[in-house]
Amino acid sequence: MVTRVVATGWTRNVRPLILKGFAIGLLLSAGCRTSPIVGEREPRAGDEIMVAGQLFHTGTPIVLWTDPGGFDGYRVERRFGSWARAGWAESKADVPTLDTPNRYGLRAQSLLPEEIERVRGGGWDLPLLQRVVDQFVLHYDAVGVSRVTFAKLHDDRGLSVHFMLDLDGTIYQTLDLKERAWHATIANSRSIGIEIANIGAYAADHERNPLADWYATDTDGRTRLTIPERFGDQPERMAGFAGKPSRDEAITGSINGQSVRQYDFTPEQYAALIKLTAALCRIFPKMACDYPRDAAGHVITTTLPEAEWAEFGGVLGHFHIQTNKIDPGPAMDWNRLIDGARKEIARAERRGRKR
Repeated sequence: MVTRVVATGWTRNVRPLILKGFAIGLLLSAGCRTSPIVGEREPRAGDEIMVAGQLFHTGTPIVLWTDPGGFDGYRVERRFGSWARAGWAESKADVPTLDTPNRYGLRAQSLLPEEIERVRGGGWDLPLLQRVVDQFVLHYDAVGVSRVTFAKLHDDRGLSVHFMLDLDGTIYQTLDLKERAWHATIANSRSIGIEIANIGAYAADHERNPLADWYATDTDGRTRLTIPERFGDQPERMAGFAGKPSRDEAITGSINGQSVRQYDFTPEQYAALIKLTAALCRIFPKMACDYPRDAAGHVITTTLPEAEWAEFGGVLGHFHIQTNKIDPGPAMDWNRLIDGARKEIARAERRGRKR
């Protein structure tokens, strides 16, 4: 049976216009250099972070969880160890501290019920995420290298963090920033976390102080950083890396009432962290490019009172959130970080105005 379609006045007049517009569109797209080409690969520049499914430049090397050599916080399987026993059933049997296959959750604390239903499948939009996120929490990993950090967090403890900053300045992103990583207890729903590779800060009488295993003084009086041999071969990015702390002398300070000693982060780490901090403060308007300060303008070295923490939006240490924490330690040069990030922001805004 053949159905005969009789053209109405609308189809007679409008359809030719639609076809003509479609043909013009094809011609224009064929001659437009910026139009995507089907099947053509679109490479990353290598400095982008992922925020609610969108890529944002940072100006410093970023390894995503989707990149070769990346660390995938979404995977149920343990990243290290035998593949035959990496699955969830085997992992749960081998590591009693793992109680869930997921190492992250939903930023639900500040959302309305209807918003939770909308985003629970992954449907975050950037404005909603910008409303929720306003803190950037700095940790040191206390294990020294990012590869071991991920093994400890993901494989052993069932925890997660958005970023890991290795000794050579390489930043690894393990989760989209829309996810609620498990890194800072009460701050998880509103914060982004980063683990900075550094063996940590220790009291003088600490029975297992590892600083001597990592730091030594050369004949010229300069302090060098050496990864102990027990950590094995390092990723290709770290091959030949000659590390040193930004300051030769160890830094002693009081954090949450504890007098501890720590070697500074590497110059490469500061350079990368400055750029990442600047990018995050630009992406998230409620995140001020500043740290908690006392009346004299110095960094507060104790946990913030609940009301002050609730009102603070910006860059802060793990110790600002929990009384039992001292990271990122007394060596963190807060002024170097924030002053550098502010300069990056000002430079980016000047470039934006010139466009």
